Amino acid sequence: MPTSEPEDGPAPAPDKLNIHQVDARTLRGLAHPLRIRLMNALREYGPATASGLADRLGESSGATSYHLRQLAAYGFVEDDPTRGKGRERWWRSAHEGTAFGPPTEFMNHADPEVRGAIGVVLHEVATLHAQELGTWLGTMHEWPEEWHRGMDVSDFKVRLTPELSLELAEKIHELVDSYRNRVPEGTEGSAVVRTQLHMFPRPTD
Repeated sequence: MPTSEPEDGPAPAPDKLNIHQVDARTLRGLAHPLRIRLMNALREYGPATASGLADRLGESSGATSYHLRQLAAYGFVEDDPTRGKGRERWWRSAHEGTAFGPPTEFMNHADPEVRGAIGVVLHEVATLHAQELGTWLGTMHEWPEEWHRGMDVSDFKVRLTPELSLELAEKIHELVDSYRNRVPEGTEGSAVVRTQLHMFPRPTD
């Protein structure tokens, strides 16, 4: 389930995106709300300094600097050698997306730290999704009317088996993937469109 290309579900094919596959060790390095926000910001807006990220996220530069170094230690971010002068250190995301195996691999792990870490990551991703949607709803009046017709906020209820639920998620990922690179960067009237997928069972009684 990618967390930043969001964002949740089966990982896309490795030849389409540079996806980092998280394991129990690297999960510990990601399981902090600020680290997830830092990684998202670098992927969304490009390379930045610790102080620039601090301004964007409303944090102290000391906090962003510390957590960037922790992310780097686990391979999530890296120095950007094409930027920076003197002591100024620029960071960039090392990957385009982050993927996990089935959550049960972590939720049933023998180490309680790993079980807690996957919960932190999943809840923070869900929080970020809600924040992004809330920002759009609060600012959609600033966008041309064409984008109002192109947006969608829907939910569906379908009875499925676990196998069919996985099949549906994979088909949705394939559909989104089929739209990649169809619009060149800088095309007039285009924008980066965020598509979120939440799929989960509900009790019927």
